[in-house]
Amino acid sequence: MQSSKQTPKIQAASEGFKEAALFTISAIVAGFTVELLTSGGGITIPHWPVNFIFLAAFAALTASVGLTLRDRPHVAWLGGIPVGLCLIIGLALLSFIGGVLPQDPVPPGSLVARLRLNGMFSSWPFAFVTLLFLFNLGLSFIWKMVPFRPANLQFVLFHGGFWLALSCGLMGTSDLERLVIPLNEGHESDIAYEMPSERPLRLPFSIYLKDFEIDEYVPQFALYDPATDQVLEEKSKMVPEVRKGARAIWQGIASVTVLDYLPDAIPDKDGNPVASKGRKGVPFARLRVESEGQAPLEHWINGGGPDIKPQFFPVGSYFLVIAPGAPKAFRSSVMLRATDGERRVSTLEVNKPVDFQGWKLYQMGYDEKAGRWSTMSLVEAVNDPWLPAVYLGFFMIMAGNLLYFWKGVKKMEAA
Repeated sequence: MQSSKQTPKIQAASEGFKEAALFTISAIVAGFTVELLTSGGGITIPHWPVNFIFLAAFAALTASVGLTLRDRPHVAWLGGIPVGLCLIIGLALLSFIGGVLPQDPVPPGSLVARLRLNGMFSSWPFAFVTLLFLFNLGLSFIWKMVPFRPANLQFVLFHGGFWLALSCGLMGTSDLERLVIPLNEGHESDIAYEMPSERPLRLPFSIYLKDFEIDEYVPQFALYDPATDQVLEEKSKMVPEVRKGARAIWQGIASVTVLDYLPDAIPDKDGNPVASKGRKGVPFARLRVESEGQAPLEHWINGGGPDIKPQFFPVGSYFLVIAPGAPKAFRSSVMLRATDGERRVSTLEVNKPVDFQGWKLYQMGYDEKAGRWSTMSLVEAVNDPWLPAVYLGFFMIMAGNLLYFWKGVKKMEAA
């Protein structure tokens, strides 16, 4: 008897999910139809304050529908769990397509361009499904808020935070500024460039580059083939770092032992290396080379630099060279100065942003051709005015999860 009573409920739930799935598919199809009719024109999110006004109006519409029409079957269905789950699956599917397919420009007449599969996150299908999901999420939120009961706090925090993070994260993309600032040592600049348009913009602050430094790994030996003008990577693999006492063996070619090593040195008037400080020096290594049928030879070699001619050592038909070490870390010592008089001395490093005047400044790159002697630094400046609202949404989600686990622990203790 119990199973027969549950059967109609199960059937009703199944029908509800079928209708919700059809609803989600219809929204996606409608979005792709709009893309076809507009030749993949996509949707452009307006800038502040239009995007804020739209979001506030959408939130007010959702709240008014939820409060005044909550007893209507269709409104209850739109705010129900089946619709919400199917819309989440739809969003996941569209996001998967956007993550798998390259989001790069394609020929305008291609099917990918006409359906905007190469710009999924600014497409009409993604916009339709996202708005419907926010509407569903907003209805369920308002129904738990009015009338409010303490037992609903976990639901309110989680769903309200989800709505806030998702909506503000998407609507704020049009106001996100991501600029590149090229700096030269001893110079100050307040000009940044949009990428990839390279349109110059003036910042509300300036940056003075005091010093740019690069830390490199220890260099390695390598065999250079002058016939092909290339380093023989296969033959040079598994070669030890250049350091005193290190030994490298190339079967059938030669064996090399490092008698002395100076990581930073400059040649004196007689050509002998002398240890130096700063970035003027280059790595020098004194080698003993033993080749089949020849007496051992000793010679200094170096990797060369802007003012120092590189020295190689012939080994058969190849040359033994010092390959520079890969960059390990690089940083910029800067002075930041705002138009309102605020000043700050900071060091910019990779993945360690500095906050200044509402902007986040990141160490981005340098002149890779100059390598360790680069006097140019590339700094990325990011301004996202919607980020505090997104963070607030995430904190609400975390608070809701913590409250959920706390309730679970209390129930276990009571049991």
